[in-house]
Amino acid sequence: MRMALQRRSLDALLTIALAACAGLAACSPAAQRQQGKPLALFTTLPVYWAEAEDVAGLLNEQEAEQHWARTLIERNRKLTPLDTLSAEQLAGFSDLLMAQPRALSPAENVALDDWVRGGGHVLLFADPMLTAHSKFAIGDRRRPQDVVLLSPILKRWGLELQFDESQPSGEQRMALFGLSVPTDLSGRFVSVPSAGGAPSDCQLMGEGLAADCTIGLGRAFIWADAAVLDGEGSDPALRAQALLRMMEQAYAQD
Repeated sequence: MRMALQRRSLDALLTIALAACAGLAACSPAAQRQQGKPLALFTTLPVYWAEAEDVAGLLNEQEAEQHWARTLIERNRKLTPLDTLSAEQLAGFSDLLMAQPRALSPAENVALDDWVRGGGHVLLFADPMLTAHSKFAIGDRRRPQDVVLLSPILKRWGLELQFDESQPSGEQRMALFGLSVPTDLSGRFVSVPSAGGAPSDCQLMGEGLAADCTIGLGRAFIWADAAVLDGEGSDPALRAQALLRMMEQAYAQD
């Protein structure tokens, strides 16, 4: 019964979201050109695999419940999770979704930077204070990354992620893309000289909440929050619309 209710709720959410996007840029010709393209996923969030105590529990959870973002994305694209970032792993993709990733090794920073500069497109959710619920306690390695640790690659691209500890907690809204996008304890980007002293080639949006960066032949669209991907919160259809719009922004071919 619980499984059936969850599935009906998810189907209803996606039906509303996809119907609503008919008049939005998320359903533009640019977005339609992305259909069918493979999309790599690198994340600590339970987007592809649900949180579970062990492998058996993981399989049971996958049968019962699938993250709404995975379902939404896989309606148009083939989503492939990656465990590491390397030239070999990234070679088969032109688009990458990074959502609250773990800290990258030096080799992974180099591989990611080289891939983007060679023409790759990345949508990155970098949350300085993750608010999504987890069944695992702080310190448990199975828990999503609570504080994103990406200073080396952000610095390489001419950005610094800042966090205002005095900001109020709870869901806030930011007007972007013609939508009122939900946020919660978000960060803000500021432009800094990139590695080597070159000026940043990033356009800041939403008072620094987002950065749209041209990096060599590629592009990085970076969001200083991950609340859009939460499984809980108000107006799930708005979250779905916002994710579609962000994907279009990040993966559009210039």
